[in-house]
Amino acid sequence: MVSVMLDDASAAKIKTIPLSNDTVARRINDIADDLKEQLVEKLKDKRFALQFDEAVDSNKDCLFIAYVRFEMTNSLCEDLLFCKYVRDRATAEELFKMLDCFLTENGLKWENCIGVCSDGAQTMAGMRKGLRTLIKKASPNAEWTHCILHREALASRHLSSELSEVMTDIVGVVNLIKTRPLKTRVFSAICEKMGAEHQAVLFHSEARWLSRGKVLSRVFELREEIRMFLEQEHKYEVARKFSDENFLMKLVYLSDIFGTLNELNLQLQGKNQHLPQVTDKINSFTRKLAMWGRRLDEGNTVSFENLQEFVDTTDYDVTSVIPYFKQHISSLMGFFTKYFPKNSSQYDWVRDPFNAPAPTGFSLAEKEQFIEITSDSILRLSFTSQTLSEFWLNVEKQYPLLGQRAVHILLPFATSYLCETGFSAVAALKSKYRSRLHIEKELRVAVSCFKPRFEKLCIAKRAHCSH
Repeated sequence: MVSVMLDDASAAKIKTIPLSNDTVARRINDIADDLKEQLVEKLKDKRFALQFDEAVDSNKDCLFIAYVRFEMTNSLCEDLLFCKYVRDRATAEELFKMLDCFLTENGLKWENCIGVCSDGAQTMAGMRKGLRTLIKKASPNAEWTHCILHREALASRHLSSELSEVMTDIVGVVNLIKTRPLKTRVFSAICEKMGAEHQAVLFHSEARWLSRGKVLSRVFELREEIRMFLEQEHKYEVARKFSDENFLMKLVYLSDIFGTLNELNLQLQGKNQHLPQVTDKINSFTRKLAMWGRRLDEGNTVSFENLQEFVDTTDYDVTSVIPYFKQHISSLMGFFTKYFPKNSSQYDWVRDPFNAPAPTGFSLAEKEQFIEITSDSILRLSFTSQTLSEFWLNVEKQYPLLGQRAVHILLPFATSYLCETGFSAVAALKSKYRSRLHIEKELRVAVSCFKPRFEKLCIAKRAHCSH
């Protein structure tokens, strides 16, 4: 307004006048309350699924975050349900009390909850006293899902003693370079002098899903630079390993296999992930493992790009290390079968009802509706132009038995990815310079998919020149 009435210079002066901290805080609270009100209005009397997790922030405060997925305008919506501080111990009873209080205070019913997703921690997944058990008592129809991402990480963490020794050596070398600023600078100078693409190695963190693959790939790329650095530091025993082709073969294999696992992990991440989708990706990976194992039996390493390239550029006989690779592939297959026992074919009728047979568990009425759906040419045409959730939500209106069964498969969360992104948002908002910030309402404003109703908020406020 000042720019129109006067000029841009005057408007720039007005912009330099800051609002007080209290005014900004009040506005954030008002926006957060409006976003919460919109969520509760949309959520009432709707089926919904939950995902939740608890973690400690930078100020050592324990936070309990819950996300919700529900139907909204013929599609599924995902949004932050709440973020609350855990004042005492983060027991299953305490966390359930927080969930129950929020639902009760906002008029939401437990019987509408049809699915919950969390990690496999005892507090969350305990069969006797875990949070899943307490929720099951309040909502008998709620099915618990162990987060696919956490299961994938658990299945891929085991290494044989030979490969684990290589991993230990790599972590030791990385820590040697990264823990001293002088050594970091010296290594960076060596990389720059040798024309390397990167000038630093990466720290390894067990808590980060992609860490192991990234660390191994970077170390293999900088293997010559690392060898020169270790010789310069008189670490000859470790430096010799980076000249040992047997050691390097194992290193490049690990970088390849964990790079592939990272690709799988990234495919499992993201919003709007459903059980049929993620089980397809897991099934695809296990089939690849079986194929890689057969090729290794033949002495063929073509499935591993960097390993094959390394074999082609050296005269080393790869057959001496192939047994270690075969053992690891076999172990991976065993753990993936353990953590993902269900066959993905059970969801075929949801993924593509027009080309899949009706499951044997269908009732007579459901089989009749399945025949009607697969004979409907209009639905067949709309299937290709809609997402799975949109298609089945529309089908439910005309064929409620089968539509409801499909929605009960698509509605529950497959991963706790949203909770992880929520904790990342907390880390960005609650820095060491804002360690006393109570993050509950700020986080809702930061991550909510709803838009604040500013007109309604402004009408409720009395205009004042200072505001």
